[in-house]
Amino acid sequence: MNKPRLYSGMQPSADSLQAGNYIGALVQWRDLQQAYDAFFSVVDLHALTQPSIPDELRAKTRRTAAQYIAAGIEPSQSTLYVQSHVAAHAELTWILSTITGFGEANRMTQFKDKSQRYGNENTTVGLFTYPVLMAADILLYQTDIVPVGEDQKQHVELTRDLAERFNSRYGTAFTVPRAVIQKETARIYDLQNPTSKMSKSAESDAGVLWLLDDPAITKKKIMRAVTDSEGAVRFDRENKPGVSNLLVIYAALSGRQVPAIEDEYAGRGYGDFKKGLADVVIGEFGPVRERALALLDDPAELDRMLAANAARASEVAERTLADVYDKVGLLRRAVL
Repeated sequence: MNKPRLYSGMQPSADSLQAGNYIGALVQWRDLQQAYDAFFSVVDLHALTQPSIPDELRAKTRRTAAQYIAAGIEPSQSTLYVQSHVAAHAELTWILSTITGFGEANRMTQFKDKSQRYGNENTTVGLFTYPVLMAADILLYQTDIVPVGEDQKQHVELTRDLAERFNSRYGTAFTVPRAVIQKETARIYDLQNPTSKMSKSAESDAGVLWLLDDPAITKKKIMRAVTDSEGAVRFDRENKPGVSNLLVIYAALSGRQVPAIEDEYAGRGYGDFKKGLADVVIGEFGPVRERALALLDDPAELDRMLAANAARASEVAERTLADVYDKVGLLRRAVL
């Protein structure tokens, strides 16, 4: 293909993706796959940095892949695969770790935050080297752009540094990628705590809109979303975080501008506004939910699609890895 290449992925760390994943990542991926040779991965190796139950991890991996497809990531158009199905990810990580400085890995903000939260006894080497695995994910595919949130920008900068360092030391093997940062309007906040980002690790499930929730549950969560006592539907992130968050969700899923939504609900109160939002969310999530559940009803066919895509990913990844092995001086295994 002559298209520039894109790589991105998400961890299979919950039974369902949430509205922030959908609006901030999947919708963007769906649009970008038209213009790019896109590689999308369910990054299950990354998920191992947190304690997991084996059967649950396998189930979450399938569920995440099904939601990718249901949201419009086409396996026949993009390369959609499970990270652990391509062994080169783990192999390149070791090579890159040998040119990564301890100090630069230790400066990664996410590692510092999580290690402080978990404590020394619960902080693993895997968590420490997480950004090196992410660099391998990206560099294996000669990636041009990486769509990420602001919180992942530092990891892409490390990836760039490692690519340039390797290319300078051993000869050019990697495309140096650039991060494409998602717009601020894609940031979705918790319905019950609208100053905190919507997250699978939220204290309460009541503030999270799950893609696979029953529509009745989705509507109930929206109707109970925190607002304020003013009663006016207007955007003011600082003084009206709850209403502003709902307006962002409404605009993102309806394709309308926030001022037009404000005008529609002027003088009508929060009840009407929330009902309208619930209709928009359910109208968008409903078909995705139905398609994902249908895919999960036939796991053998889903696994077949993922295997075919993993084979396609492996072809690209193995070429990069072979070049890297040659450049660092590893002896090729003789063909018997």
